[in-house]
Amino acid sequence: MSDEERLDGPIIVGVEWNFSEHLIRTAASLAASLEEHLICAFVDPASYLTEWAPVHQRAALSLDPINNEEAEFPSEQLQQKLQAILGSPGQTWSIRVLNGDVCKALSRLAENADASLLVVGAGRPGSLAWLDRVLEGSVSATLIHQQQRPVLIVPEPRKQIR
Repeated sequence: MSDEERLDGPIIVGVEWNFSEHLIRTAASLAASLEEHLICAFVDPASYLTEWAPVHQRAALSLDPINNEEAEFPSEQLQQKLQAILGSPGQTWSIRVLNGDVCKALSRLAENADASLLVVGAGRPGSLAWLDRVLEGSVSATLIHQQQRPVLIVPEPRKQIR
């Protein structure tokens, strides 16, 4: 692959609250093999105030200072769960907590970070998850249609029937 064809820029993985370890390990392995930084991005669709990041990485205060303690909770909790899989954040990976529409927030982050690609899960199995996709739309399908950069969809491994 020539330098012109090489993917260049961090890899962004969309992380749900109850994320799949398989998704995180797949994205981390891809980032390591491409020698790129992995950005684990969680989007809180219930909030539209400001981007939340861990306190030591925050460049601005919340627009709603009363909720600062609440803003730290999801970031801290997710970071602990991710750290159990990826080790301490730093050179190889970081976490970003965003707000608003999931697809728009991931797309905005990808644009601002000049990401080489986005990695998302194929979606949770089950009838409740199916109903969510029918009502709200599929994140992976929306990203595929809106993005100029590659989108990798990682399915969950199938359980072996013995």
